[in-house]
Amino acid sequence: MLEEFTFLLSGIIFGLTLGVSPGPLLTLVISETLKHNRKEGIKVAIAPIITDLPIVLITLLILSKMSNFDPILGSISILGAIFIGYLAYENIFAKSVELNIQDVKPQSLKRGIIANFLSPHPYIFWFIIGAPTVLKALGISLFSAVSFILGFYVFLVGSKIFIATVVEKSRSFLKSNIYVYAIKFLGILLLIFSLMFLMEGLRFFGVI
Repeated sequence: MLEEFTFLLSGIIFGLTLGVSPGPLLTLVISETLKHNRKEGIKVAIAPIITDLPIVLITLLILSKMSNFDPILGSISILGAIFIGYLAYENIFAKSVELNIQDVKPQSLKRGIIANFLSPHPYIFWFIIGAPTVLKALGISLFSAVSFILGFYVFLVGSKIFIATVVEKSRSFLKSNIYVYAIKFLGILLLIFSLMFLMEGLRFFGVI
């Protein structure tokens, strides 16, 4: 039960961190909210649910074929550690979200799908972090894997919806100390996960 909760918590932390961290999709969520309304921002926020399914399935299929190749899995874990470390660095030194608002007609869902589908982040995340974690969770139970995925997407999408709601009421939120310090704190949590992935990678190579 403890291991299953650990996977749920991991999904929540990854989802929340990627959801509130400055990036192309969050910027689009905010800009569509400010240009139009919260409803348009929410349309962008749900884009990952639409675009990520094929990415998740393909990465799971590829990595499941490599389950007996420890050097490959070790290399993927180390790449995951590097990527998470990079995200942690960006969060820890984040200041605020910069926006460039242009007056255009609302096409929020379409824009969100295109932005997320063309972004390298979902592909990188699922290949070197998400899929390996799901496969590891499946080794324990189906519930563990489902918990990770649900925790990730509920908080990934939910945090963006929350920001769209807050931004509609107050633009200054994006430059507030609360938002900036929350991102920095999540960056520290990511740093811990980076070390965990690094240790996992070294275990595959038999170093530790």
